[in-house]
Amino acid sequence: MTSMHQRELGSSIRKLMESDPAFRPVAYLSMEIGIKESLPTYSGGLGILAGDILKSAADLGVPMVGLTLLYRKGYFEQSFNADGWQTEKPVQWQPVQELTLLPNQVSLTLQNREVHVRVWQYEIIGATGYPLPVYFLDTDFDNNHPDDRKLTWHLYGGDQIYRLCQEMVLGVGGLRMLRDLGYKNIETFHMNEGHAGFLTLELMREQGYYDPEKIRDQVIFTTHTPVPAGHDFFRFDLVDKVISQEALSNLKRMLPNADGVSMTELGIRFSRYVNAVSKKHAEVSRNMFNMPEIDWVTNGVHPGTWVSSGMRRLFTTHIPGWERDPGRLVQAVKIPPEEIWTAHQASKMRLLAGVMEQTGRQLDPDVLTIGFARRAAQYKRADLLLSNIRRLMEVGAGKIQLVFAGKAHPRDDGGKTVLQRLLTASQKVDEMIPIVFLENYDMEKGALITQGVDLWLNTPLRPREASGTSGMKCALNGVMNFSVLDGWWIEGWLEDVTGWSVGPEPSESDMMHYDESLDAIDLYDKLEKKIIPTYYHNREKWIWMMQRTIALNGSFFNTHRVTREYCEKAYNISFRGM
Repeated sequence: MTSMHQRELGSSIRKLMESDPAFRPVAYLSMEIGIKESLPTYSGGLGILAGDILKSAADLGVPMVGLTLLYRKGYFEQSFNADGWQTEKPVQWQPVQELTLLPNQVSLTLQNREVHVRVWQYEIIGATGYPLPVYFLDTDFDNNHPDDRKLTWHLYGGDQIYRLCQEMVLGVGGLRMLRDLGYKNIETFHMNEGHAGFLTLELMREQGYYDPEKIRDQVIFTTHTPVPAGHDFFRFDLVDKVISQEALSNLKRMLPNADGVSMTELGIRFSRYVNAVSKKHAEVSRNMFNMPEIDWVTNGVHPGTWVSSGMRRLFTTHIPGWERDPGRLVQAVKIPPEEIWTAHQASKMRLLAGVMEQTGRQLDPDVLTIGFARRAAQYKRADLLLSNIRRLMEVGAGKIQLVFAGKAHPRDDGGKTVLQRLLTASQKVDEMIPIVFLENYDMEKGALITQGVDLWLNTPLRPREASGTSGMKCALNGVMNFSVLDGWWIEGWLEDVTGWSVGPEPSESDMMHYDESLDAIDLYDKLEKKIIPTYYHNREKWIWMMQRTIALNGSFFNTHRVTREYCEKAYNISFRGM
């Protein structure tokens, strides 16, 4: 056989393996997966992270598969009434335009009714052509009761029973669907947060007898929530209304001495490997769950998705192979400073053009532009910068302009109040400090803002930021972070090198006592004494910091590194991309 025939045969075998479920030993389950803005099946960081990990897995040739729910009405479209109060309406989109409906169907019993589940497929094609299928579970079709059709309408919507049913569809229905699709040889089920925890219940039903170790051998669990209130909990009297008596009996056996189901406890108890999403988050989680063996894999972002076109060209010219191995971005310190600045200014002009198009406001490309775009939860404190208007005017009048974006959950009045307060306060300073708010924060706007601002502001209450990824997108584009020392920033922060801290360094007492006022004082002082003077009077130092932000943060905080860590620490597999 000639070498050409051998190569052709090898290529044919690889293609067969890539398409055969028997050669996919890892399944990644997440309540939300954000792949692109035209697939509105995500709300924020958790879903975007899931999509980025799967994209990196495809780039690296990791033999895995993704699984989530299909949300017919998306997360929501955001607008504001005359009082500055957020209002919502469903997203209009057609899955048939983005996804392929497969013939497979499975069922499970919920609330004494048989609920049928069908599945749609999206295929992520990696940088070298490796295909990675993502499956979207759907109950909205004629076979189901009208109430059951709604189970895949809303992401994070409805009451406790609605949420419980959704999580049963994801965990139990998801495993049944994977089996029906031919995935009989999965060695690792990766649960991204506790929403898929009922997978463990279905694994126990499959094995036909109670063997916790056999379940643990197949499951790993990633926790993202550093506060107890953020973890789903369903009392057994509520669970009894939804699932069968046999399933309830098994759950009680799996969680003895409990009065309900903590989805996080279910995930932790029945996983062979448990990780937090930053070093600090691991410390918090170990204390919260009294589990010293919790590891950490600090989050990252997908380089190919979040780097600007200008920076991409720059990296490709000066750092060949960076997309395959983002660790090579350490060489960014050698990119000519004027080229870094030119690429950044092009991204800034795109952002300002987008602002003009969406709001009618014309911002100045020569003014220091600060961005804040996050999920609008109270602990993220989007309005901290505006907490002392007099001090802000002293520091920033005529010297800064602000771009905000973010959605509050439809039932989170606290988050909506933060947005209302932000819009109200912005009107008081707008003549001297231009402030714009971009509605309907999504992946497209996220990329526009993180690529185009000069400085990224992040002001969560410590230690409530498990990791955070928006600032990582900025770092990949040479945009420095100005952030509270929490989550990933503790690991990425070098003062006056990769950015600046807000407030004091973390301490063991943060959860019990934390003087929030210190953050605002430090924020204004550093803006006045460090950041603004550097931007306007020491441009050479500013660009020097941009280079090191890419080299030190962009090279590490990416999902290629994250995926490799999971393969080494948790999946126990090697793959062709390593």
